[in-house]
Amino acid sequence: MGYGSLNGMSIAPSAQDLAADARSLGNLKASAEQATPETIRETAKQFESLFMRELIKSMREASSSMKSGMLDNPGSDLGTDLLDQQFAVSMSGQPGGLSDLIAQQLGRQMGVDMPGSAGTSGNSITPVTVRSPDTLSSKTGSTDKVTASDVALTPVKTKKAPTATQAEFVAKHSETASKIEKATGIPASFMLGQAGHETGWGAREIKTKGGENSFNLFGIKAGASWTGKVAEVTTTEYVNGVAQKKVAKFRAYDSFEDSFKDYARLISDSPRYAKAKAQTGSVTAYASGLQKAGYATDPEYAAKLSRAINTTLQLRRAQVQV
Repeated sequence: MGYGSLNGMSIAPSAQDLAADARSLGNLKASAEQATPETIRETAKQFESLFMRELIKSMREASSSMKSGMLDNPGSDLGTDLLDQQFAVSMSGQPGGLSDLIAQQLGRQMGVDMPGSAGTSGNSITPVTVRSPDTLSSKTGSTDKVTASDVALTPVKTKKAPTATQAEFVAKHSETASKIEKATGIPASFMLGQAGHETGWGAREIKTKGGENSFNLFGIKAGASWTGKVAEVTTTEYVNGVAQKKVAKFRAYDSFEDSFKDYARLISDSPRYAKAKAQTGSVTAYASGLQKAGYATDPEYAAKLSRAINTTLQLRRAQVQV
């Protein structure tokens, strides 16, 4: 077979098999003494394919309510499933993608040197140009770059699949967020998720009295030290757990990029958020750190923010050109 076998099973199955074979990891672990970089990479591709297939499936289910039902039948369902499987195969094995990270981790666990793997020998994962698959890409028509943090962080599967509105918001601001991540180390998906949560994925952006956009994506208020422009609006604050409407002043910027930069400065430079900044390896830890530091008064802020960040992670991990 060229790639050898593990316990008699080919480690280099056909492209159609890549999305369906979940036994390879168990067999690979059972035959660790026979593991080679080639077998590990092929197994990693299979697991990335499985992940992609489940993600596409969840997107299909989320859009099922839009079907008329007139043409739906077991035959069409089978055809759609086979098409999704082929999409999953096509998405897998991209340079710098999830399979590289899986292969790297398996190699470390089995003591196998993985030459050329992304992230080895101190090298960072190279960003790849991507595009949202299926219906999520129909309205965006744009590309962005997946960063190392998007691959390293594991999203928690949410009950609801990402919406087209969320996909558009993420695509719109991804390039800026990735730029700020490179400069500060704050994961792009963390910033995008928080901006999405604060603005209702762009539906509730803060406006000035004149109706102009404040470009404030993170709900940062204008305190006594702020000397720039402001936007005064009514907001919801929680006092002893009770929601109350109050008028507050928020910072206003000249661009969305300025908003990202100011947020990054706040998180990076303020001792108040030092613990949160040190926990960027975990979605829940970072969100909880912000809430404990008093970023927002909503008692459910950490849970809501975690869900928003996980949604962003799913979108950016799925944004692979089919």
